[in-house]
Amino acid sequence: MSDVENGTKGNTGDFAFPKSSSTTPRQKKKRVRPLNPNNDGGAKFIIALLAGAGAAFLLALLLIMSRLESQEFENGLLNSNVGGAQGVDDTLYEEQQEMGGVLPLPKGQREQQVLQQQKNQQQIATERQSKLLEKIKMTKLINEDKMNRFNRMFGANPLDPVMKDANEELGRMQGVLEGKQKNEKPMEHNKLDLHQQLVDAVQKEEDEKTKRKEARKKELGIVDDAADEDAPHLKPHFPPLPPHTMSVDLFGEQIITDTLSHNKPTMAGIIAILQRFLQNLHQFLKDHRDSKAPTVINEYFALVTKYLVPFEDAYRDKPIFPIREDGSIFMSLGAYRDHLLGETLRQAFKNAASPDKLFVGAVVQNCFGIDVTCRTGVEVKGTDANGNPITKISDRDPDVNGIEQFCEDPEYTKYCDSGQIRALYVNETESNGPTTARYFASKLWGGETYFLQADAHLRFAPEWDRLYTEEAKAAKSYPKAVLSAYPPGFSEGDPPYKGGTTGTRLCTCEFSKSDVEHHIIRINTGETCGAHADAPTQIAYIAAGFFFARAEFLTDVPFDPFLPWCFMGEEIALSLRAWTHGWDIYAPRKNLIAHQYRPGRMGLPKFWENTGRVFGRPGPGFNTQLQSISLKRVKYMVGYKDTTKESLEDLGHSVVLTDFQHYGPGETRTMEEFLEHVNIDIENEKCGNIKWCNKCLLN
Repeated sequence: MSDVENGTKGNTGDFAFPKSSSTTPRQKKKRVRPLNPNNDGGAKFIIALLAGAGAAFLLALLLIMSRLESQEFENGLLNSNVGGAQGVDDTLYEEQQEMGGVLPLPKGQREQQVLQQQKNQQQIATERQSKLLEKIKMTKLINEDKMNRFNRMFGANPLDPVMKDANEELGRMQGVLEGKQKNEKPMEHNKLDLHQQLVDAVQKEEDEKTKRKEARKKELGIVDDAADEDAPHLKPHFPPLPPHTMSVDLFGEQIITDTLSHNKPTMAGIIAILQRFLQNLHQFLKDHRDSKAPTVINEYFALVTKYLVPFEDAYRDKPIFPIREDGSIFMSLGAYRDHLLGETLRQAFKNAASPDKLFVGAVVQNCFGIDVTCRTGVEVKGTDANGNPITKISDRDPDVNGIEQFCEDPEYTKYCDSGQIRALYVNETESNGPTTARYFASKLWGGETYFLQADAHLRFAPEWDRLYTEEAKAAKSYPKAVLSAYPPGFSEGDPPYKGGTTGTRLCTCEFSKSDVEHHIIRINTGETCGAHADAPTQIAYIAAGFFFARAEFLTDVPFDPFLPWCFMGEEIALSLRAWTHGWDIYAPRKNLIAHQYRPGRMGLPKFWENTGRVFGRPGPGFNTQLQSISLKRVKYMVGYKDTTKESLEDLGHSVVLTDFQHYGPGETRTMEEFLEHVNIDIENEKCGNIKWCNKCLLN
């Protein structure tokens, strides 16, 4: 059973909305380690670009002001002691006299007036000089402090020379105003072109990145640049770090327009579309904190229709990118506050036969500590006198970022630099379950040959990628074959995983008796056939925690964006949709990955705990209400007798059928044929024995 079924995709912590989804995460009681010096610098460069460009802009404004005022000061216009102000006043008075504009004053009164004017000018000049000096000094201190802190956290960055020159210019202006230094050159010949220096820094970073890329290609024996032409998602490259970097901030709104309207999809454009949805979801959750469950569902479906459906429609029934026939694999990972994400990535690349053909799309749903207190899950602290568990939820530090752990590792940095790691960051407060996370992750696919969906806490056998590819090709129904299984378990202290044990077969099901799960169909394992068979044989169901197929699966069976707050039901829906679209499901003969199963006693956060806090109703109750409505979409698909179109209309829940024609059963086989195929009696809610599956009779 996948971790999704074990409830590890949840959130804790008293809910408070972040001020901005792009706010830099605050770390509590946790020191940030410097980026490895061998890193490409993409992440730190982006931070430097955003922070440095803003600082450079403010410095440029202040430099213009300081130059003008310091030059005025030097020329005597701000200091009557050097004759400037008095000379101007006298000249104006004499001109007005000649024109008859003023009456001559007695000499004593005129001298008194000039003296008062001189005094006023001196006072104004002194105040302006003092204020300007304070501004310059404060700006220098703040700038130096920020850049020093940045360098301690991330190392040297390409904008250091720009900021250094700006600070030196401020120092020169300070010297002029304090009378310690003369302005040696006219202002127009002493201009500091911060914009050009910024452009030069960007170009230098790009040149260095190109050199590293060319060196890597030479190492791999790649002669031409065809790889870039076959991978349009790499242009422009969206960096996996730092978290909450906004794609439109880097590339502009046109990146969305091109992806939606001009048939020019890029990974950066797709991420921008998903980020825009998440920003609006953030406001949606604030606006509906006190709303009832039906209202929340109705308005959420409207939000999806507005921001995600146009993207869905733009690439309906066709792949977003051309499928590359190079044997590449895309691994979809939905990670909820997962401390093993970084190690999972290391294991996947370390044990891959062709790591340069492995691409990852990770949806990182973390508590980043942005205006919210991070919490644990329900932890068992002991037992009371009657033997009942004593539980507690505690404050905790922000979650570790597995992407950062992986990309900072010198052995794996190159995969982040090359665009093989794609990350979408989701604040825990905007997370609403595994079905939505898997939808997001599927959109990070970039044209790879194969699609692998898995959980974010796995171990991999040596050459797992080659062996799974060969196993899929060995299936009779290939290329429309799906490999799926519940992998064996592992503990964190176990020795390196070798694989090779007999694979499980998903051949049984049951109708849940839990009121929380609303009688939804749950799948499970059946009998095993051994690894001696000549080829894989068919099974009945797909496990959401692991399946492997050619990428055409994403076109035939696109992930459904209309299943929020669902914990159960995705596996029966996925199985029915795949089979009715003409895909056959197979059990791999040998296990090549292992999965950490997570019982409740581990105290890990659950997404339904997050839902309760977001809506101001702690506990799982409100998520259960929301799930009960969303699950009607799945129950209608499977044919539950109490979930018909008419009954949904009577209950006011017809919204759950939004765009159902795109995410329901296929046309190659019917829903009724599927139920007969897997021996489900939907009328009496019973699952029968599937002989062909348990006895491995169907190739």
